[in-house]
Amino acid sequence: MNVGTVVRGIRTPVIKEGDNLEDIVIDSLLKAKESEGFNFDDKDVVAITEAVVGISQGNYATLDNIKTDIKRKLKSDHIGVVYPILSRNRFAVLLSAIARSTKKITMLLSFPSDEVGNDILYKEDLEKNNFNLNSVISEKEYNKYFSHFKHLFTGVNMVEFYRDLCKKENCEIEFVFSNNPETILNYTKDVLVANIHDRFDTKKRLSKKDTNILLLSEIMSESINGSGYNKDYGLLGSNRSTEEKVKLFPKDGDILVNNIQKKLKKLTGKNIEVMIYGDGAFKDPIGKIWELADPVVSPAYTKCLEGSPNEIKLKYFSENKFKGLSGDKLNNAIKEEIKNKEKELKGQMATQGTTPRRYTDLLGSLCDLTSGSGDKGTPVVYIKGYFKNYSD
Repeated sequence: MNVGTVVRGIRTPVIKEGDNLEDIVIDSLLKAKESEGFNFDDKDVVAITEAVVGISQGNYATLDNIKTDIKRKLKSDHIGVVYPILSRNRFAVLLSAIARSTKKITMLLSFPSDEVGNDILYKEDLEKNNFNLNSVISEKEYNKYFSHFKHLFTGVNMVEFYRDLCKKENCEIEFVFSNNPETILNYTKDVLVANIHDRFDTKKRLSKKDTNILLLSEIMSESINGSGYNKDYGLLGSNRSTEEKVKLFPKDGDILVNNIQKKLKKLTGKNIEVMIYGDGAFKDPIGKIWELADPVVSPAYTKCLEGSPNEIKLKYFSENKFKGLSGDKLNNAIKEEIKNKEKELKGQMATQGTTPRRYTDLLGSLCDLTSGSGDKGTPVVYIKGYFKNYSD
């Protein structure tokens, strides 16, 4: 066998609210099989982007739904917003809803970048103007020394962008820049923690006497006036749908992936794994942006996708244990080494240089790169041979 992993982006019809996504995914796979001439095998993987799952579920919330939930949970005229990511698609629309729920916002931003790597200032300006990463930078100081910053890719200064959004909602906003989240408590005790991956640590640091600390994941964790919701992630993983509505991270994904797996088993006789994927977990080498703006790469997957690779490094064995072999003897020795490897290689030299990540994170990253976020029209990805190795 001369081919390893094969990844196919599967075209589907444009998916709208109320569509039967299970049938669309399966029908699109069957059509792709006929046109491309591939077969279904055990341990193949079908992956569906979270966007179309949320759309088909109608899992939306309006800005007024969000405003209502914030007002009933924080009940404050002055809200501190801590460490939001700098995103027009992800957070800006949420900020409009927050601004509607209060009279004043103090926004605490980390620097030189947000949690996922979006810069807020030019790093060289810190030393040039006698600031360091432990400094607290006021809005006045930011305007004087750093406000000429424009993002490398978008050309946007998000401080200006966020300020304008709040003004449109008739909400006062001030900015403070600090890498210590407790700085916000000098301004208000009612705080919305807006970072993603470090949110629990941030909330723990801020949870003191007389503080009211709320996570983004605790907003829209239940339906408000018939809206969508996500009980696990709330507003985390949401995306702008319109100027007045966001699409939430999909809910009840386990039902979808298990139903698709059962139907594919009945149709093909094969045990095919199914997962939902969002952002991939990779970092752009130029912009330094870590792609993962979702709370997890995969919010739902079938049970055999649990775990991490247990692989040996072929290069290590070919250059060490089998350095005196070549040709068929080397190939056969490597195959035997793989067949006889231990079930748990963690920490051994045999694994050096392999990627210690979960299958769902690796597969989700592969799928995100395959489907993209633009106009490819392939919200389903089909992966063959991922779990095969050189000895198979």
